[in-house]
Amino acid sequence: MSLRKLIIRSLQLRDKFCYLPAVSHHYNYEKYKGFDDKYKNFNWNIGAAIFASVLVGSTSSDVSRDKLKKNKQEKTDENKIIEAGEKKPNLPTYSAEEISKHNTKNSFWVTYRHGVYDVTSFLPSHPGGEQIYNAAGLSIEPFWNVYGMHKTREVYDLLESYRIGNLHDDDLVDHSDDELWATEPYRDPRLIVKTAKPFNAEIPPEYQIAHFDTPNELFYVRQHMPVPELEAGSHRVRVVVEETGATRELSLHQLQRLPAATLRAALMCAGNRRSEMHHQVKPVKGISWAGGAISNAVWSGVYLRDVLLSCGVDPDDTEGKHVILTGADIDATGQKFSTSIPLATALDAGARVLLATHMNGEPLPPDHGRPLRAIVPGAPAVRSVKWLECITVSSEESSSHWHKKDYRAFNPSTTWESAEFERAPPVYSLPVTSAICAPRHGDAVPVRDGHIEASGYAYSGGGARVVRVDVSADGGRSWTEARLQQDAAPHREHYAWTLWTVHLPVPDHAAQAELWVKATDGNFNTQPERFDHIWNIRGILSNAYHRVTVRLHRSR
Repeated sequence: MSLRKLIIRSLQLRDKFCYLPAVSHHYNYEKYKGFDDKYKNFNWNIGAAIFASVLVGSTSSDVSRDKLKKNKQEKTDENKIIEAGEKKPNLPTYSAEEISKHNTKNSFWVTYRHGVYDVTSFLPSHPGGEQIYNAAGLSIEPFWNVYGMHKTREVYDLLESYRIGNLHDDDLVDHSDDELWATEPYRDPRLIVKTAKPFNAEIPPEYQIAHFDTPNELFYVRQHMPVPELEAGSHRVRVVVEETGATRELSLHQLQRLPAATLRAALMCAGNRRSEMHHQVKPVKGISWAGGAISNAVWSGVYLRDVLLSCGVDPDDTEGKHVILTGADIDATGQKFSTSIPLATALDAGARVLLATHMNGEPLPPDHGRPLRAIVPGAPAVRSVKWLECITVSSEESSSHWHKKDYRAFNPSTTWESAEFERAPPVYSLPVTSAICAPRHGDAVPVRDGHIEASGYAYSGGGARVVRVDVSADGGRSWTEARLQQDAAPHREHYAWTLWTVHLPVPDHAAQAELWVKATDGNFNTQPERFDHIWNIRGILSNAYHRVTVRLHRSR
C-alpha cells in the first residue's frame, strides 16, 4: 500500500497523521516570506504527510520511467485526451528545489508531469478558492488525482497557457493514483459517466421516466472524493453543541430508538442542466451535467429534528445558528467534506430533514452514503451530506471550501475575478425546473392525427408542489397542459419530483419541430424562457425552458 493510501486510511480511522520529519523538512513554509499566516503556519500533522506523498518520489532512486510512460499511454488510449505536461523543447529546465521557492501569492509555481507553470495571475480566478495554496511550489497531480474533473481538454489547455518550463528529469515523480480508487463500488454500466475519478454520472433520460422512484443502481451519482469504506455496525455519528460544549456519540442502533421516518424526495445537483447554459450563453465552470443530475427515491431513517432535540438543542433559540454536517470523505489536503444548513431548517418539522439509513427499502448503497447520510429535501443535493459522521450546532456556517467558496448565487455580470463568495447568499433551495426526456434531441418522432407523444420530469425546491407543466411545439404560440404523475404530499411539504406526459399537437406539414417545456409550482413561480439573464459563473440553478428539436415522421 502506498504512502498516500496509508495517509487517507489514517485519516479515516484516526482523524490524524503521523509527523514525517524525514521528508517534511524540504518544504518548511516558515523560511519563505509573503504567505499569509494561515498558510505559513500550515498544520504539519496534515501538511507534512500530504506533501510527503509528493516528495518521496523525488528522494527515491527507483522511480520507474517505464511506468510513467505506460500510465501516460493508457490514459491517452482510454480517454482520447492528450494530457498537459508533455516535455517541451526550447523551454528552461527547473529543479524541484527551485520550484519550491515560488510558493507565495506574488510568485506561485506548480508542476504537472514534466510541465512547470507560473499560475500567479490565475490565483484569484481559481474555482476552488484557497485550496490551490496547498500546492504552492509543488505538483498539482496528487490533487487532480482526487479532483478528477480537472482532467479535461479545456482545463489542460488553460494550464498549458501558464507554461514556463520543464521539470528536471531527476525530479519526475510517479503520482499514479490507482490505489486511491481501488475499493470504489461497482457502478451500473447504463449510467452516463461524466468523470471517472471522482465518479460522477447521470441517469439516462429514458430511465428517469421509466420509474417514479429511481432504482438505486440508476440513481445519479455525485462524488467529490473517493468513496470511504464504512461499516454500519461500528459507525458512530457525533453530535456537538458548541454553545454548551455537549458532545454525544450515537450508533445506528441508538438512532433506531427514535421514531422512524420515511420520506419520498428527489435529489438534484445545483448544476443540473449546466451544459445548456454553457452552450447557449457562454462557458461556465463545473461538471457538464445535462438533465440527468436528478433522481427520486424513498428514504428511511430518523428526523434530524428528533436527534437534535434528544441532545438538548433548544428549538426556540435558532436565530443566527447553523448545523454543520461533516462526512467521512477526504480530499487531497486531508479536509473532510462539510457543509451546513440553518438550525431553523433542521428543527422545522415541515422541512423533514432526515438522517437516512435506507433508500427504496434497502440499506444505502456505498455511492449514496452507506451507512448514514443526511437528506435535506428541497435543497441542492450538496447539502445532503453522505457518509455522515459529525453534526455540529454552531453560531458559524461551515468553514469548508464546499460551503464558503461554492454553491453561492451570483448575477450574470459577476466574473471569477469580481466574485465575493462569502458575501453571496448560500443556495438552500432550488428553483422550479423541468425537462423533456422523450423524445430526445434529433429523434424521428411519429405523427399520428397531427399529434406526437412527449414525456419528462418537473421539480421545484423548498417543498413546492408542481401544479402545471406546459409544452409547446410552435415557439410558444400555443401551449398544451401535460398530465402529471405525483406524490400525494401537499404543497410546502412536497419533495418528490413530478413525471409528466403530453399528447402534443404539432404544426401541419412541418418537417421538424422544436419542443419547449416549462413548469409552474405552487408558489406560481414559472421557469424563465432563456438562460441569458440567469447565467452565472458556476452554471448553477440552470432552469430556463428545456428545448429539443425533433424530426416529424408522417405516415403516408
